Order: sequence, then structure tokens, then C-alpha cells
Amino acid sequence: MSKLISFACLALLGASDVYAQADAPPATAPAKPALGPDGKPVPQVTISGGRASDMDERRNSVAGKQVYGREELDRNGDSNLGDILKRLPGVTIGGRPGRGGDVRMRGMGNGYTQVLLNGERPPAGFSMESLSPDQVERVEIMRGPIAEHSTRAIAGTINIILRDGYQQKDKQLKFTDSIEQGRHAPNVSLTVPGKVGGLTWLLTGSVFENRQHDQTETTNRDTRADGVVLKDQNVLDETKRSSRGIHLTPRLSYKFDSGDTLNFQPFLMVNRSDGNSRSDLTQNFGLVPPALQQPPEYNLALTGTHAESTFLRGFGNWVHKLQGASRLDVKFGFGTGHSDSDSLRYQYDNAGKLLQRYTDDATVRDRSASSGGKYTTPIGKEHALAAGWDIELGHRVETKTSLDKNGVSQYGDSGDNLTADTRRLAVFAQDEWDINQQWSGYAGLRWEGIRTTSTRAGQDIGNSNSSSVLSPLLHGVYRIPGHDKDQIRASLTKSYKAANIQDLIALPSLSRLNSATRPDRTGNPDLKPELATGLDFAYEHYLGRSGIITAGGFVRDIKDLIRRELTLQNTPTGPRWVSTPANIGHARTKGIELEAKFQLQELMAGGPAIDLRSNYSRFWSSVDGIPGPNNRLDAQPKQTANVGLDYRLKPVPLTLGASLNWTPETVIQSSAEQVVTTSRKRSFDAYGLWKFNARNQVRISANNFMAEDALGSNIVTTNGLAQLANTTNQTYVVWSVKYEMKF
Repeated sequence: MSKLISFACLALLGASDVYAQADAPPATAPAKPALGPDGKPVPQVTISGGRASDMDERRNSVAGKQVYGREELDRNGDSNLGDILKRLPGVTIGGRPGRGGDVRMRGMGNGYTQVLLNGERPPAGFSMESLSPDQVERVEIMRGPIAEHSTRAIAGTINIILRDGYQQKDKQLKFTDSIEQGRHAPNVSLTVPGKVGGLTWLLTGSVFENRQHDQTETTNRDTRADGVVLKDQNVLDETKRSSRGIHLTPRLSYKFDSGDTLNFQPFLMVNRSDGNSRSDLTQNFGLVPPALQQPPEYNLALTGTHAESTFLRGFGNWVHKLQGASRLDVKFGFGTGHSDSDSLRYQYDNAGKLLQRYTDDATVRDRSASSGGKYTTPIGKEHALAAGWDIELGHRVETKTSLDKNGVSQYGDSGDNLTADTRRLAVFAQDEWDINQQWSGYAGLRWEGIRTTSTRAGQDIGNSNSSSVLSPLLHGVYRIPGHDKDQIRASLTKSYKAANIQDLIALPSLSRLNSATRPDRTGNPDLKPELATGLDFAYEHYLGRSGIITAGGFVRDIKDLIRRELTLQNTPTGPRWVSTPANIGHARTKGIELEAKFQLQELMAGGPAIDLRSNYSRFWSSVDGIPGPNNRLDAQPKQTANVGLDYRLKPVPLTLGASLNWTPETVIQSSAEQVVTTSRKRSFDAYGLWKFNARNQVRISANNFMAEDALGSNIVTTNGLAQLANTTNQTYVVWSVKYEMKF
């Protein structure tokens, strides 16, 4: 096998040399190899100062870190980071294909997956869907938490590392145009590196415009236990929106004569969007007895919206070399942001008479500051001890106003300022040790405390929430003797999921067609964090330079599970259905995860230049106190799978590739009264890459080729009444053309 791999490597090098000949200088005669005392050639050793390859970093990481660099990010020519993440092992994206949503690992819903930006929590309101892949250097995925990062990672951690400029020499200019239903979404990005003395920089920025159209059809039906239908409606919603923005991620790095390094990277996002929507409600009276017929809430609703947001976040660190190989890494950061949105909704009856007008305005202001550090010192050969701290302060001011056509507030606190302050303090220590050639171990301990307080209209409303978590962490790697490409991983960890600030103290979010299936949403200041004990294990077999076959599994035992409870409440505007988060008890989830990726040329001498990648995950979960068999964690599917390939044509500089992402239908028993069903998701993507030369290339891709409708149902049964909502969301094929130029 080693000979086959060697020949495959030579074949790959030869193929890459063919592509480089157009720009290469005339070849010279190869130098004769140096001979040793025994007359045999002396092996050449190449020393590189660059970062280890993605696969080497994954293999050598004791805590099980998977790294996906520029090759994976550039592979399909995706226009947003979410499309890339959905193809990675064990990662799923909420929402329907082509529209994205929250990022989930191991099928767990929003909040279980920790998302970091350069190792730090991103600013409030940040969305990965708005981040261009051109601004990202690599993505790190960690199945289990580690001490130096927050342990708010029951499902795992996704760490997005922005472009830092290593090995970056050329300026890069990229033009992209995505087309959906004939609507264009142009994007231009520019990357400019530079160096003067000890100062190096990498300036990265992009400007974009996006236009989208969505259509949703909903059937609402209320049925009594005796079979009598009280309501039968069809609602057709159409939305058109356009957005535009600019994203800047420059990076500065200065290396002092003493060897110290100072790095700073600001991150600026400016977004503006406008939209208008139309909602047609048709009341079907055929199934409803005449005596029970009620007039519809409206026949036509027209809504105009405008939103704008600006986020600025700065990351920096100072690396100071101490005596011996010790060093101190001090981090600092700041953030500020604001977002404003407003909407005006008109509701008419079937004669065109104005029934109601709603005006909604929301303003959010965020400020944050953070500091942290890590002291690292060796305490022996291949043995390092580290300790550090993290401090984060946040301040939010939120105002929401909701008025009807008579100027009457839609809820009691409309127009009041809500001020929230968060304080987070953490200390940690970790010990990483290559014990011998077979064993490597990691032990960590992290204490983290969070306190949230709030005031409303300048008055203390008594909303205060404090929590703290102590997380011991153990990771180990065993390299099988006599099999240098095989190793076994295992981890035993404590992690948690804290309630987000919106669930703790947010002002109400109103539903304009309020029902049990479309309730208002509010917060709960008494929420406690979910606590989880986790076990992870995996077997890994490495193939060639970039191949791997792995099989693993996990278990999470969760206490104080947070779930939203549905109640019918009396409000100033009458009875309304309200969804409120609460700690409901205990849950458990487990799963298996399989992955295989390799290059055929490394396994078969003279084989085709095809890269294959695939992964499959199977999940189980149960929530105590909720009847089965579908008493699963919110939004967790039973399975998910990805398969893809890339084929490099030797005669021409063309690469073709395709990938398929699949998630089956998901049925969740959310409570004893509510069942939520989501249809299967099949997203087929394909691309073609033509390299004119080493400096110019064009990429054509298609996402969501199948464009299947996303179906869903939500049924709530209370007090002898079943309220059903069936929804159909259309999805669309997105074509993209990207031209890349280096100069």
C-alpha cells in the first residue's frame, strides 16, 4: 500500500506540474542527488515554516479538532458560509434549502452548538449566513469542549478563523453573481496583502447586493374532538426583499525585535434591507357549520419593512515570549452595534375596507468589551501546562413599539426601554501531554459564571439571573502500535447551554395571526442553564496525505432541559396564545458518526483524479415527561448524510464536482399537546472550475438543484380542540458565476 501511495503522490505532483507549465520558466537539468558514505542517495528533508496541513492538525490534535481550510472553502464556489458548513460531517442547517438558518451539530437545535469568531463569541445579531467565505481562512470543528474556549458547547464548537494572511502573497479580486428566479445578487471581494518592516497586513473586504422572493402557503384548521370544524383557512404569503451591505475584515500584525507579536483584526458589517409582502387569506366555509362561522381576521394584508444594522468588532492579542519556551498570550476585544427595523402593515376585508393598521418599530443597541489571556509553559518534553482567564462585559438597550391604527399599544410595555447587562467571568487550566509514542492526553478544568440584570424604563424590574458551571474535561488519543495510521480517541466532558438574553428578558414578539400554532413569544428571567455530561469516542484511519476513514459516537446526558411551553393568556388586547421558555427536566441523546474521504490516486496507481468524501450520522434522543415515540430533542432529525466527489480532468484544466445533502422527515413530540413535523431535505449542488492559468479562473455552480418544496406541519391539541397548520415553502435553484483573479 505504501508503494501505491508513493506512486499516487508522484502522479498528483506530475499533474499539478502540467498545469503550472504555462507560467513556469524554462526547465533546467535536474540536480544530481547527494550521495552518502555508502554510495546511496541521501534523503532530502524539506523544512517549512508554514502552518501544518489541515489533516496533520486534525491528526495531532489531542482534543479532536477537525480543520477545513481554503481548499474546502473554495471547492464549490459558495456565496455564504452556511452552504459550506452543511456539507461537513454531523453539521446541519435549520430552515429550508437555499435560505439557511441556525447551525446545528449532531442534530441538536439552536443554542447547543457554540459558534466562535477567532476564538471569541461573535457580536449580538451576527449571522454566519452574512459572512462571505472569502473572508474566512479556515473553519475548526471540535466535537468536545476544551478549557480555553467556553464550555457552552453541548453539541460541539465551530470556530471561524478570519483571513490572517499566512502564505498570502498575491492580491486577489473576485467577482460573483448569483441568480435565483432571474434575480441577480452580485458580490465583489478584494484581498490585498502587504508588509513593511515588522508590520504585515491583509486587507479583505466585500460589497454585495441580494434580491430574493419567497412564497409560503399555509392551511389552518381547527377541529373539535367530535369532528366539527370551527376554522378552515388558506393563507398565501409572498415576500420580496432586497439587501445590500459591505463587510471589511482587515488584519494587522507587528513583530517586535524581541520576538513579541501584536495582532489586531477589526470586523465591520453594514447591512441594509427593504421588503414588501402580501398575505391573502381565504376562509373556507364549506366544512364549518353556518352557526359557527366567524369572519376572517382579514382578507388581504400588505406589509412594508425596512431594516438596517451595523456591527463593529475588534479582536487583538499580544504574544510575549518569556524565559525558556514559556509565553503569555493576552487577548482583548471590543464590540458595538446597532440595528433598527420598522414595519407598517395594513389589513383589509373582502370589500377593500381598511380593518386595521399596525406599526412596529424596534431598536437595539449593543456594546461589549472582553479581555482574556493564556499563560503556557512546558513542564517536560512534549508536555505543556496552560492557565488563563476570560472576562466579557455586555450592555444592551432595546426598545420595541407596537401600535394599532388608533395608537393603542398592543402590549403593556410597548415603547419602554429595556436595558440589559451581562457579566461573564471564567478561569481555566489545562494540561496537554504526549505521554509516549502511543498515548497523548489532555486534562482541563474551567469555571465560568454569568450574571444578567435588566431594567425597564429606568426602573429595576428585578430581572436578575446568575449561574455558574464547573467543567472538568478529559481527552485522550491512543495510537495503535504497528499501525501508524490508526488511532482511537475518547473524551469525557462537562458542558452547558446558557439561556440567551432574548429568552431571559426579551420584550414580547407578537404574531399577527395569533393561534396555538402561531403564538406570541416572550422571555423567562428564571431560566437555569442546561448541564450535560458527555462521552465521545472515535476510531480514525488516515489514508495518504488528505484521506481519512473514521467511525465514532457520542452520548449526552442533559439536566434542566429548556423547552418552550404554550399557554393561553389574558392580555390587554384579549386572550392570546403565548410561548414561554422553561426548564422542564431531563433528556438524553446519543449517536454514531461515520466519515470517509480520500483521493483515488493515492489508493490506486494510475487511478482517476477523483476525490471522494462522504459522511453519515444517526441520532437518538428522548425527553423525560413527554410521551413517545417521538419525544426527541427539538429539531433533531434521526439521520443526516452527505456524499460528494471532485474530478480533475487531466487533458484540460477543468475540475467538476457535486455533492448531495440529505436529511429525512423529522417528527418531534414537543409536548404532550404538540407535534411538529418537518419534511425531508435533499440539497444537490454541483460546480465546474476552469483554470485559465495560475492567476485566472472561473467557477460556475448550482445550489439546491432539486428545488423541492419544504413541507411542515404543527398540530396542538388542548381542551378538546385540535389546531393544525400545514405549510408549504417553495425553494429555488441558485446559479452562481465567480471569476477569480490574482495580480
